[in-house]
Amino acid sequence: MKKIQRALISTYDKTDLIDIANALVQHKVEILSTGGTAKHLRETGIEIIDVSEYTGFPEMLDGRVKTLHPKVHGGLLAQWDNAEHAAQAEENGIKPIDMVICNLYPFEETVAKPDVTLEDAIENIDIGGPTMIRAAAKNYQQVAVLTDSNQYAQIISDLDINDGCLSDELRFELAKKAFLHTAHYDRAISTYLANLDNNDEFSNTLSLQYHKADSLRYGENPHQSAAFYRTDTKPGPCAAWAKQLNGSPLSFNNILDLDAALEIVKDFKTPACAIIKHNNPCGLASAENLQDAFTNALECDKTSAFGSIVGLNRKVTIQTANTIREAAKSGVKIEAIIAPSYTDKALYALSRVENRRILETGPLNSSSHTPSTVTNPMQIRNVSGGVLVQEQDVHHIVRSDLQVVSKRKPTHEEIESLLFAWKACKHVKSNCILLAQGTQTVGIGAGQMSRVDAAIIAVRKAGEKAKDSVLASDAFFPFPDGVEIAGEAGIRAIIQPGGSVNDDLVIETADAYGMAMVLTGIRHFRH
Repeated sequence: MKKIQRALISTYDKTDLIDIANALVQHKVEILSTGGTAKHLRETGIEIIDVSEYTGFPEMLDGRVKTLHPKVHGGLLAQWDNAEHAAQAEENGIKPIDMVICNLYPFEETVAKPDVTLEDAIENIDIGGPTMIRAAAKNYQQVAVLTDSNQYAQIISDLDINDGCLSDELRFELAKKAFLHTAHYDRAISTYLANLDNNDEFSNTLSLQYHKADSLRYGENPHQSAAFYRTDTKPGPCAAWAKQLNGSPLSFNNILDLDAALEIVKDFKTPACAIIKHNNPCGLASAENLQDAFTNALECDKTSAFGSIVGLNRKVTIQTANTIREAAKSGVKIEAIIAPSYTDKALYALSRVENRRILETGPLNSSSHTPSTVTNPMQIRNVSGGVLVQEQDVHHIVRSDLQVVSKRKPTHEEIESLLFAWKACKHVKSNCILLAQGTQTVGIGAGQMSRVDAAIIAVRKAGEKAKDSVLASDAFFPFPDGVEIAGEAGIRAIIQPGGSVNDDLVIETADAYGMAMVLTGIRHFRH
């Protein structure tokens, strides 16, 4: 245990600062402070000593030099059980500083402003603060360093419990967080400066920082160890930051599938349900209400839905909960559900399956139910020795974007179904062929090496429902064979990007079967 006798406080963000300062006063801790922090503390009646008074050296250069002095850094870095250190400190009038409370100028907030100048950015590069924090963290055996107001409550409690002392273990934990804090700060500065003259939308350097949220039992397979990391702050409604309300701990595969389920239903304005297996939808539907959306999605492939993840884009009511429970009674095992929220009755009903994972994200959309904003505009994929970065695929098409290339024009109802199918196929692994009737999928062929095989699987999955359905292909047909399979199955209309050297032959085949065909000019590969 280390007694806290002298603390130096210098903060930009003064949230809850008075609370920690009062606690130090109660434990008879001498407080050193600077500038605006000193003024803030004095205004509330807290007695402090100005750092300039302690060092005998004034603040200068418009506040650029405040704490950069041997009396400060000697007090932070001295090892007081080292006789030589102690003698040198006494000779130079250096006293121990046992605690530093410091947070930094708001560099990231400053450079995020659209009208920020380089001069503004430079002036918001903190020098004295990071130097003090690093010095205190290096000498954690002697000094406690606080960099976040969220730490204050624990420190106050520990000081009270331990009669003004803090444990070695706690000081070490504070030091680790301090170095993370300064590393993040320096990374933000270096990234900003490195990209000043970069007109590319992708930065010259890519700095990533995630914090461990959980240790997982294992990865994709039991012989693989795994952990779950997430961003510093919640970027918006997403699976990574969803609140778990019920069930067993999430697995590696659960998290992947929950993310897929939520990202699909966020794409729809109307009530929608996605049923996910192995990161692919085995059923997807939108409807006037959530229970119908679930029922219609399930009808696509009940067999594959065993052990599935369900994503919903509206508050789950008791009606929807009971519909899900009836499906479970019929043999459909649902591992997890993710939705914006649940009524109390719905949550109670769904939680009767003790190990069923139930997650809540909070509102996905505005009150007008427009598609939600992208929570992560860039996607990152690992490869050995590097990463790939791309924009998220958020491209939407509307009726006016479609180019009709067949002799038969699609009906109004067919166009609505084609637009639904096109939006749905974006979320299926390539190669993808997806069949839909109205706004529900009836057959999905996912992740095949050839498009014709994907078509065969989708038609087989749909069975009799393939007749009079519409078909979405995430990329062009390289040959007419996939279209021939669709025609033989009685499919009425096709939506696809176009762009094949065999487009003319593909269109002729559609005409031969009396099918309507529209082109988007956009493909939706999902590897």
